[in-house]
Amino acid sequence: MTEQVRQAAGSTQIDTWLADVVPRFAESDRVLLERAAAVAKEHFADRLLPSGESYLKHALEVASILARLPMDAQSTVAGLLTALPMLKPDAGLYLQEKVGAGVRQLVEGVGRMAHIQALRGQLEVAAKAEERASQLEALRKMLLAMVQDIRVVLIKLADQTQQLRYIAGRGTDAERSVAARDAADLFAPLANRLGVWQLKWELEDLAFRCRDPQTYKRIARELDEKRADRESFIAEVTEALSEQLSAEGIKAEVTGRPKHIYSIYKKMQRKDLALKDLFDVRGVRVLVDDTKDCYSALGLVHSLWTPLPKEFDDYIAKPKPNNYRSLHTAVVGPNGKVLEVQIRTHAMHRHGELGVAAHWRYKEGGRDPGARDAPFEDKIAWLRQILDWREGLANVSDLSAHFRNELFNDTVYVLTPQGRVVDLPKGATAVDFAYHLHTELGHRCRGAKVNGGIVPLTYALSNGQTVEIIAAKSGGPSRDWLNPELHYVISGRARSKVRQWFNAQNHEAAVAHGRQWVEKELQRLGLTALYLEALAHKLDFAEVENLFVAAGKGDLQPRAFDMAARALRAPPKAMEEPLPEAVHSVAPAAKIESGILVVGVDKLLTVLARCCNPLPPDAIVGFVTRGRGVTVHRMRCPNAARLTPERRIEVQWGARLDSRRFPAGIEVRGTGDATTLRDVLDLLARERIPVRAANSQSRGLQSRYSLNIEVPHLDALQRLIADIEHLPSVVGARRC
Repeated sequence: MTEQVRQAAGSTQIDTWLADVVPRFAESDRVLLERAAAVAKEHFADRLLPSGESYLKHALEVASILARLPMDAQSTVAGLLTALPMLKPDAGLYLQEKVGAGVRQLVEGVGRMAHIQALRGQLEVAAKAEERASQLEALRKMLLAMVQDIRVVLIKLADQTQQLRYIAGRGTDAERSVAARDAADLFAPLANRLGVWQLKWELEDLAFRCRDPQTYKRIARELDEKRADRESFIAEVTEALSEQLSAEGIKAEVTGRPKHIYSIYKKMQRKDLALKDLFDVRGVRVLVDDTKDCYSALGLVHSLWTPLPKEFDDYIAKPKPNNYRSLHTAVVGPNGKVLEVQIRTHAMHRHGELGVAAHWRYKEGGRDPGARDAPFEDKIAWLRQILDWREGLANVSDLSAHFRNELFNDTVYVLTPQGRVVDLPKGATAVDFAYHLHTELGHRCRGAKVNGGIVPLTYALSNGQTVEIIAAKSGGPSRDWLNPELHYVISGRARSKVRQWFNAQNHEAAVAHGRQWVEKELQRLGLTALYLEALAHKLDFAEVENLFVAAGKGDLQPRAFDMAARALRAPPKAMEEPLPEAVHSVAPAAKIESGILVVGVDKLLTVLARCCNPLPPDAIVGFVTRGRGVTVHRMRCPNAARLTPERRIEVQWGARLDSRRFPAGIEVRGTGDATTLRDVLDLLARERIPVRAANSQSRGLQSRYSLNIEVPHLDALQRLIADIEHLPSVVGARRC
């Protein structure tokens, strides 16, 4: 084809496009569209994309998709010229001069999205399916966060749709495979979330056609009619139903859609059904003002067309677990074709599309409801509302104010050198990034590279940057990192890790110093290390290590230590006189109200020892006392080891302890944060754990809290301690 013939063909295409598109816009926008068409004609007429498609045809189709959505003139022009930077190095200034700064920003925004799209290919080798799914979700969030104007996403979706149209028909196997994965992993889910159904359905169908052409063609043949015919049928049904509802005085909005091929395939797979057993291949939706109108409309539908038995669901009277509410029925419509009808109020519809029952949440691979990201989903709901208004705003001169995407500015999405997406709070630094990846990497962080260039550790990261940490072989963080005015650390997680590191260093030093002091004092008093555990309990420390820490920090009074140590040197006093031999006579095990069985003695009072607070199923032992019955200790209690063996008696936990609660003690070590105790008490309140007493001690950057609580058994206590240790400002927790 000669140059003159190409230009003539290009002119014809552009003229046809202008005749179709320009009437959709206001008179003030037509000059912009014509200038953009002239630019496209000049630069695209004789060029081919790497896929083999004509630049000009691709550009005109993308712009046509946007005009039909409908989008504003700036978006349509940006779609027409989005490929210009591939051909012209200085395209930015040129676009600003020819079609304005607004279009230039949109075109450049689409170009930046290509970098994120390229990262999708790196996820093919992800070791685990859940890891790959998590990273794909992060990529989708990054795509939304990186654009300053949400219209950029819609332009990119239109561009991908046209690219997939061409590749599905003429591309190589490799091209179809890559394009299909991009569509399925990134762009169709984005279109779904933003409520751009036209593009979502086409992207999914085209991706399915590329991946599995045989199945796609088989289902298409079985549908016995083309999509255009199904759309025509739906249009006739909605018009007829609207007229009937209006005649009955029911104010209603009726819409319809033919189910697309990929959705039909997924439902056939999910429910193991044949195509003939699906009743929602064609569907209409009726929106009314109140609930009584729902049932009135249902009665009208059933009077117009024959309902199918067992295909009626009343989710208004009996909502789904996510509170989805609607009436669903299937009828034999005009020409004997099966039709699904959904009837709901406008409020029910808003909840179904924007609330917790939103369609996209359960259509994307059955996401775990417990993993719901509520703040992100609220932002998606707001974007969908904005995009629902786009038709009414199409003639507003400054649409950027309406479509400005500032919803994701509280998070930045950055990349590891391997292409993994990491989300951090706004203003986060390389130190935050390092601690997010691994605690030890954060401790040893000494520098960072961002997009290949070295930056200071206080540098605030931005969306889409690749971050590489320069780490020492050993060492720890700097105390400057905890100074909020220096901006080394922004995230609470990283700040907590830094504090824990310094607390651990102080703790180890205190333990070592305290051990030396205690051992020296014991030698002076002629005692050995065998007395350490008993000495710790004598001084009200739950563990020997706590005794060392107190001694190392100077919190232990030498006089109190001396008195306790000397007391251990004296033989223990006999607690009471031995009981008569009758105590040991054989008798059946007795169940005491405390939930403890005393073997060999009937109906003896039992008391749980306060020194060790035994809990089921701790190994326990009883000691007979005069006037107090049997005192029950943990088998490993130091006090139990010092008591007279003759008074020992066998005890066991009873079989029914479900309704019982037992006293227990826990010690919590915090970072010195004033909110630590409040966070711990909030957790206990949520778990409905009674708190009988609480004491606190603070010294420097470390705090210690002792709490007396009640729990049903040891497993409950251990789970509670694990939950407490996960609190950000808690260094550690243990049983007393």
